Amino acid sequence: MADCREQVYSDEFFDFIVSYEETNEQTIAGTCIQRIDEGYDIFYYPREGLPPLSVGSYSYSEIPKCYGLLDQTALEVSGILKMQNQPVLALKGRGVLIGFIDTGIDYTNPAFRYSDGSSRIWDQTIQDGTPPVGILYGADYTREQINAALLSENPYDVVPSRDMNGHGTFLAGVACGSESENGDFIGAAPQSEIIMVKLKEAKQYLRDFFFVKDGVPAYQENDIMMAVSYLNGVANILNRPLVICVALGNSAGSHASEGFLPSYLNYICGRRKRVVVTAAGNEANARHHFQGRIIGEMEHEDAEITVEENTKGFFVELWASAPELYAVTIISPSGEQIPRILVRRGASEQFHFIFEGTTITVDYRIDTKETASQLIFFRFIRPTPGLWTIRIFPQLTVTGNYHLWLPLRELTDGNNFFLRSNPEITLTSPSAARQVITVGGYQASNTSIYADSGRGYTITGEIKPDFVAPAVDVYGPGLLGNFITFTGTSAAAAITAGACAQIMQWAIVDQNNTVMSNTSIKNMLIRGTAKPENRTYPNREWGYGTLDVFGAFQNLRL
Repeated sequence: MADCREQVYSDEFFDFIVSYEETNEQTIAGTCIQRIDEGYDIFYYPREGLPPLSVGSYSYSEIPKCYGLLDQTALEVSGILKMQNQPVLALKGRGVLIGFIDTGIDYTNPAFRYSDGSSRIWDQTIQDGTPPVGILYGADYTREQINAALLSENPYDVVPSRDMNGHGTFLAGVACGSESENGDFIGAAPQSEIIMVKLKEAKQYLRDFFFVKDGVPAYQENDIMMAVSYLNGVANILNRPLVICVALGNSAGSHASEGFLPSYLNYICGRRKRVVVTAAGNEANARHHFQGRIIGEMEHEDAEITVEENTKGFFVELWASAPELYAVTIISPSGEQIPRILVRRGASEQFHFIFEGTTITVDYRIDTKETASQLIFFRFIRPTPGLWTIRIFPQLTVTGNYHLWLPLRELTDGNNFFLRSNPEITLTSPSAARQVITVGGYQASNTSIYADSGRGYTITGEIKPDFVAPAVDVYGPGLLGNFITFTGTSAAAAITAGACAQIMQWAIVDQNNTVMSNTSIKNMLIRGTAKPENRTYPNREWGYGTLDVFGAFQNLRL
C-alpha cells in the first residue's frame, strides 16, 4: 500500500487510464492499479526503461489530459431566490449532496457557518493521512472530524486540508453558502451538504509534455475521474441524491461526447439520483479554434498560427470525423518546409528546423478508442516567434471538414493563436459530454452574453451549451472571510448546481417525483429557460436561453 501511494505521487511513474475490459495479466504484472469504477483503472508504470511520453508511443486516450480552472444579483435573475422564498416549497437543497472537484474548501469560512457546511473532504494532496476505503492516496475527513476541528482552537491541527487558491471555496459558497449576517449574500442551496475533493496537482512530466505554464494550477484526468468515483461512492453509502459540479476544462479531444472523462460522466448521469453540471469554459475569444474545409478543386488549406517570443512550446490537435483523412506539412516563419506527411496508421515523425532551432513531432491516429476519427497531434518544442503554417492536404474527403484546436488559454505557454480563428465549437472538455448539463455564461446586469463563454455546438452538431447562467462579477466568499467577485463559466456552473439541488429536494427528498433523473432535470431546466428577445433558440452562444428555476416550476403547473 505504501509503495503504491508513492507511485501515485512520484514523477518517476507514468499514469495511464485503462479501460477495464482491456486489462490482462501482462499489463497487471509489476505495477500498482487503482480501480476507478467498473469501466476504468489507473495503472502506474515506472518510467525507467519505457519510451518517452508521446501520442505515437502510447494511446492518446490513455495519457491523462491536464485540466485547468475555468475562471478568471446572480440568484435573483436565475429564479433561485423565488424558489427559496416560496412559502410552501422553500427549496434550499435540503437533503441533497453537492460534490465539488476543485482546489479544496476553507471549511472555517463564515460563509459555511450557518449552513450544513462540509460533510466530507477528500484531500488528494495529503500523503500521510488515511485515504478513503478502496483508494490508494490522499486523506479522507468525515463530518465528525470537521466539526471537531471547528470546535478546536487550531482547526488545521485536526483537519489540515486547506484551499490555497480560493476557487473551490468560492464555488461551494455560491452553490451552498449560508446567508451572511448583513443579508447581502446567500448561496443557491444553503441547506445542501458539501462534499469537496481537493485535487492534487498534475505530475511534472505531464506538465512538461503539455507545456503547462509554471505556477498555473493543472490537474490530471485520472484524478478527476477518481474524484467522481469517490463522490458517487459517498452518495451511495449515505443513500442521498448527489449533484456533481465540474468547473474544470481543457481543449483536448474532438469536442464530441467521447474521451474517458466525458464517457465516465455520461455513465454517472445514467445512475439514479445523480446529476452532473459542467462549465462550458471561457475559450470563445481565445482564438484557439480553426475550422477548415477543403472543397472542389482546392489542393490544400493553410492554418496559420502566430507564436510569440519566449514560448517554450505548445501542442495542436487536428480532428476530422470518419471517413475524412488528411495529410499535412509544416512551414516555418523563415519558409523552411518539411515533406508532406501521408496518413499511416500510428505513424510518428520528428522534424528539426535548422534555421529556427525548433523541433516538431507529428503523430497520426485514425483508430481512437471510441470513434474512427482521425487525430493528428503536433508538439512544437522551442518554436521561433512568428507565423507558423500547418498546410492541410485532402487524402480522402466527403464533406472536407476538419478542425484544429490549441490548448486551454489558462494552460498555454505564450499567447499563441490562429490567424483565422473561429469562435464556434470552443466548448471545453468535458462539457461536450452528451448527458451532462452544460452551462455557458452571461452578464445578468444587462442580459448580454459573456464574450468568452465557450460556444457550441459539438463537432457532431449536438446542442451545447444547454443554457447560460450568470458568469460576470458573481458575488461569493473569498479566502479571508470576505466577499469577492468572480467572472467565468465555473461560477455559472456552481449556480446551476445549486438550482439542481433545489429540484432534487422537491423531487426526491420531498417525494414529488422520486424517479426524476439527470435527463429529466436537464429537460425541466431547458423548458423553463427565459429567452431574451431578438434571437433564435437554440443557438451556439445561449443554448436554449437563460437559467430560470422559477420558470421551470411554473411549467410544471401548466
